[in-house]
Amino acid sequence: MIPITASEVGFTVRHMMVSKVRGSFGVKSASLIATEDPLVFSLTATVDAASVNTNLEARDLHLRSAEFLDVENFPTIQFESKSASLSSDCYIVNGDLTIRGVTRSVDFKVEFGGFGPDTDGRYRAGASAVATINREDFGLTWNATIETGGLVVGKEVTILLELEGFLLED
Repeated sequence: MIPITASEVGFTVRHMMVSKVRGSFGVKSASLIATEDPLVFSLTATVDAASVNTNLEARDLHLRSAEFLDVENFPTIQFESKSASLSSDCYIVNGDLTIRGVTRSVDFKVEFGGFGPDTDGRYRAGASAVATINREDFGLTWNATIETGGLVVGKEVTILLELEGFLLED
């Protein structure tokens, strides 16, 4: 098993029809069971929903509220992989993503960084992953119309993962 020792969970979403907002979450726990074969592995991760950070406190408070993540009732976001496959240009990891108590199947495109020794003599593994979800599929339906007729928040959210860990001794 490879506990995730360094990780980032980020996201981007269209804002006011003209730009994108970037944000991140803190990871509570994550583990990766991996082999040299990237198709044989398991990934689980739990994210602290209240840790959402877009570098604008008022927006972060709104995202934590019942209109969005409702962190009081749903304190975590979770992912558990189910399968992996190889497409023509990348690996696809399918799993269950749970946000706000709603679970949906999600495909992440994964780039495995590989395996190798680190400066402390441990064996490390790393991966980057990206998926796009429709936030409304997870009950995140709040929106408002702007003066020009567009919406404040886009429906599509891109999730970005950076994962790194080291092999535990048996």
